[in-house]
Parts: sequence; C-alpha cells; structure tokens
Amino acid sequence: MTQLLRRYADMKKEHLHDGLKKAWKMRTCYLFLLPYAALFFTFFILPIASSIFYSFTYFNILEPPRFIGLQNYINLILQDEVFLTAVKNTFVIAVITGPIGYILSFLFAWFINELPRWIRTVAVVVFYAPSIAGNAFFIFSIIFRGDAYGYLNSFLLQFGLIDAPLLFLLDPKYILPVIIVVILWMSMGTGFLSFVAGLQGVDRSMYEAGYVDGIRNRWQELYFITLPSMKPMLLFGAVMSITTAFNVCDVPRALAGYPSTDYAARTIVTHLFDYGFSRFEMGYASAIATVLFLVMILCNKAIQSILRKVGT
Repeated sequence: MTQLLRRYADMKKEHLHDGLKKAWKMRTCYLFLLPYAALFFTFFILPIASSIFYSFTYFNILEPPRFIGLQNYINLILQDEVFLTAVKNTFVIAVITGPIGYILSFLFAWFINELPRWIRTVAVVVFYAPSIAGNAFFIFSIIFRGDAYGYLNSFLLQFGLIDAPLLFLLDPKYILPVIIVVILWMSMGTGFLSFVAGLQGVDRSMYEAGYVDGIRNRWQELYFITLPSMKPMLLFGAVMSITTAFNVCDVPRALAGYPSTDYAARTIVTHLFDYGFSRFEMGYASAIATVLFLVMILCNKAIQSILRKVGT
C-alpha cells in the first residue's frame, strides 16, 4: 500500500513537472492572454467572489460588513414572501420566453437564410432592431395604455369587445402576460445573430452528400446536417436565452411601475435592485444575486447537456 502511494505521488510530481515545462515553453502565448485574463478576473471573477462573501454579512454601505452566517439566506427563503413571488414570476417568464424565444430565433434565422442576400440583410436588421430599440417600452406603454386612448383598448372598444378600458399595466391579471409578450417581441437578440452566422457557415457540400446518403426532405436535412453543424451556435444561443430570461428587470419596471401592483411584475433581478439600490442592504442583495447565479448555472448545464445530444 505504501509503495502504491509513493508511486502515485511520483507520477503526480512528473505530471506537474511536465506541465510546468510546457507552460514555460508557451510563455509567450500566456503573455498575450494576460490582458484578457486580468480583465476577466477584475470584472467577472472578483465581483462574483465579492458577492458570495457579502451574502454572508450584514452590509449597508455606511458601516463595515458584519458576518451573520446564513441569516440572509434563511430570511430570503423562509421569511421573504415577496422574494417567493419574484421567483415564481421569474420562472414563469423564463419557462415561456426562454424556450419560445430560442425556437423563434432559430426558425426566423433559418427562414431568413433562404432569402436572397440583400433581402436577408434587411430582414436581419428588421428582426434584430427590437432588441436594441431604446423606445420599445414607450411604444408598448402606448399600446397597452389603460384608457380609451391606448391602441389596444381603442380597438377593443371600437369593435364592442369590452365595455370599459382595461388596465393592462395596473391589473395583476394582465401585467405578467403583457410583459411576456413584450419580452418575446424583443427576444431576437445576440442568439438570433449567432444562428444567422451559424447557418451561413454550414458547408453546402454536406447537404449534397446527405441527399446522396438518403435524406429526402428539408426536415431531415435540418435534423441530420444543419443542427449538428451548428452545435456551438446552439449552445451559445441557449446560454444567451437563459441569461436574458432570468435577468428580466427593465421591462417590468418600465411598463408596470416600481413596485408593480401586488408585486405582479416582481422578478428576482427587480427584487435585487430594490434591496441593493433603493434600500442599500448590500448583504441581502448579494444573497439574492448568489441564488440567481446558482440557478442560472444549473439551468445552463441542463440545457447544454440536452443540446449536446442533438444529432447524435
């Protein structure tokens, strides 16, 4: 047993020595990577580590952080009813807008890819514009305005479908569906562009070889050739879709107010914004951010494991 342990220790030393020799030979490459590594550590790793640390403290910015253990997490899960409402709303939004937005982005990219080049360029701009439009909230606030001057209320009143204007952005019954519609309309973002680029990068000779091997329609072509060839883009689009779905904050705040009626539009990020930037309870806000971070990692892992099986 002792000899086996010694042999294992010697093998570990040899692997470490070989790794250090390879790293020294490639020191120029690591030197070029250093600026990115420094930025990544400063703006990604360090904030995440700081958030996890502060989540175990009481920190109100004015006083030094005071360690309180798991108290923030206990209060968050067992006592904060608004947080549970925010979790429910966030998962409803994510379950609906995430998969539907992802599928719509791919389908629109697939259809656009079949168009002539100049039409395809215009179509990409038209579909991508809503995700970067700064006045999107203003447009939808007019459409769903809660009086007879709102476009939707005016249409429903004109055709006699309702007797009085509906308060789409104030009635808890309508707030979440309206927000979901707006998010779907704005879902053609970075994932959509990655799908367009991925479809353009598929080798056309693979389709010819596929038809020789027995593929007979476009759906078989899509499943056996296009999707397996686009795995990196599909994974990237899935990550972006999940990230967008779980980070909903601006749309509820702009349309339903802050706070919304009966917290009907409260999401996890809105809850985090409330405690972090309105109440300045940074320790509690860090606990919310840590929970959201862990949930997003788990969802990303689950989706990626599913997408890796496509075409296998």
